[in-house]
Amino acid sequence: MTRRLPEMKQGNLNLLRISLVILAVAALNLAAQHPRQNLLIILTEDQGAQLGCLGTPGLQTPHMDALVRSGMLFRNAFVAYPVCSPSKAAIYTGLHNHANGILNNTPNYHKPAGQLTEAEKNNALYRRNRIRAEIPTLIERLKEAGYYQGVTHKLHVAPVERFPYDEFIAGQNGEAVAGFMARAAKTGKPWHLFFNISVSHRPFPNSDQVKIRVNPAEVKLPAFLPDTPVVRQDWAEYLAAIEAADRLVGEGMAALRASGQETNTIVVFLGDHGPCFQHGKMTLYDLGLRVPMVIRAPWLQGGRRTEALVSELDLAPTLLDLLGLEPLPITHGLSLKPVLEGRPNARAHDFIFAEISNRGTLPNDGMQERSVFDGQWKLIYREKLTPPWRQVQADSKEWKLWGNRTYAETVRVKDQFPEAFRILAEMDPQSLGGKVPALELYDLQSDPDEMRNLASNPAARPQRDRLYDVLRQWVRDTADPAVQPPPQPME
Repeated sequence: MTRRLPEMKQGNLNLLRISLVILAVAALNLAAQHPRQNLLIILTEDQGAQLGCLGTPGLQTPHMDALVRSGMLFRNAFVAYPVCSPSKAAIYTGLHNHANGILNNTPNYHKPAGQLTEAEKNNALYRRNRIRAEIPTLIERLKEAGYYQGVTHKLHVAPVERFPYDEFIAGQNGEAVAGFMARAAKTGKPWHLFFNISVSHRPFPNSDQVKIRVNPAEVKLPAFLPDTPVVRQDWAEYLAAIEAADRLVGEGMAALRASGQETNTIVVFLGDHGPCFQHGKMTLYDLGLRVPMVIRAPWLQGGRRTEALVSELDLAPTLLDLLGLEPLPITHGLSLKPVLEGRPNARAHDFIFAEISNRGTLPNDGMQERSVFDGQWKLIYREKLTPPWRQVQADSKEWKLWGNRTYAETVRVKDQFPEAFRILAEMDPQSLGGKVPALELYDLQSDPDEMRNLASNPAARPQRDRLYDVLRQWVRDTADPAVQPPPQPME
C-alpha cells in the first residue's frame, strides 16, 4: 500500500516551489562557475583621477563610486607612460616601456593575428613598435592557464600574436559584456574580459550641439589652465565624457551581476592616463600620470582606501598572484595582494617612476623625459633639449577633428594668463617657442598643480639631490638605454 504524504497548505506549497526555484538557479550559477576566478578589467581612456567620490566639482559618477565602495581605491595610482599604447603595454607586461619595447602609439589592429593583411603586417610602425620577443604578456599567461579571453573595441598593442584573445569584440557597452560572458560560460573555462571604454577620450560631447549635465559654472579648473568661459566649457565637456563612461561602467557591472558570476570574479577599474590638456596626456605632470584605480575581489573587504604608492606596472603581478598563477619572470611592478588583504606592515612602492620618449622607439633623437615621485616631491629630468622637439598629441591641440577648445584659447588669452601660456608653450615648444627645463622639482603637498619649479631653489636642494640620486639608480637598475644623467644635476 502506497503511503501518501500529508496534504500541504497552499501557502506552504508556494514556499516550497519558490525554494526549489531558488535552489535550481543557485545550482545553475554554481555549475557555470569555475574553481578559478574570472577577471574583468575595465579601462577608461584618457580619464585622470576625477571621480564624484573624490569630490571633483561638477562631476557625478555613481557607478564608478559604487565600485569604490565595494573594492579598494588606490588614491595614489599612476601610469608608467601617459599615452595609450605604451600604457597598455605596461599593464600587459609589468615592465617599464624602455624595457618592454612599446614607446609610442602603434596601429590598432583589433582582430586575430591570422586576419592581418600583408600590408598591416609590414606597416613600419607596427613592425618597429612592439613588445620584445622574449617578454611574456599577461594575456599569454592567462591563455596558458586555460582562460577564455575577450577584448572590446581596441587592442592597440603589438604584435597581435602576443595577445591571443579568443574574441575581439566591436561593442563597448553592457550588451557586448553580457554576450561575451554568455559565450564564455558555454566553454566551461574561467574567463577574462578587457573592457575598453573610449567615450572618455576626445572628442568630448560638444555642448554646443548636445545637452550635458555638467555645469561649466560649477567646475574647478586646475591652476595651469586659463579661467575663461571657453576653457570652462572644455573642462565641463571632459567631465561629461567621464559621466558617459560611468554609464558604460554601470552597464558592464549590471551584465556581470546578471551573469551570476559576480561572486567569482575579480574586477579592476582604472584610467589609462590623464586627459588632453596641457600638464595632462603625454606629460609627466600629475594630471597626465595619476589615474583612478580600484581592485575588487569577492573575498576581500570592500569600501577601503589606501594612500600606498602604486603603478599600473603592479597589475599583472597582482592579478597573477590573486589567481594563483606563476609570476612573470621579470617585472618592475609588485604584487599588491598584501595591501589588498590588509596585512600588517604591507607596503607598496617608495617611489613611482614614469617616462616619455618623444620620438617613440629607441634609439631616437627626440626629447627624453623621466620622473620620480615619492608621494610628496616630484622630480622631472630631461635630455636632448636641443632642438626642443616634443611629441604633441593631435587631440591635445586640434579643434577641427578632436574638439580641443583649450589650446587655441590659451594662446588667445596669453597676455591675460601668462603662466598658463608658458606651460602650454613648454608642452609645444616647436610651435610656441617655449623653453623646456632640463630639471623640474615640485612639492605636490603645497603645489598640487605643479606651478612652482623648485629645482633651483636652495631650500629645496636636499630634496632635489635625493630624488636625482634615486632616479640615476633607477636608470641603472632598469637598463634604460636612452638617458645618461650625470653624477650631479645640471644647474
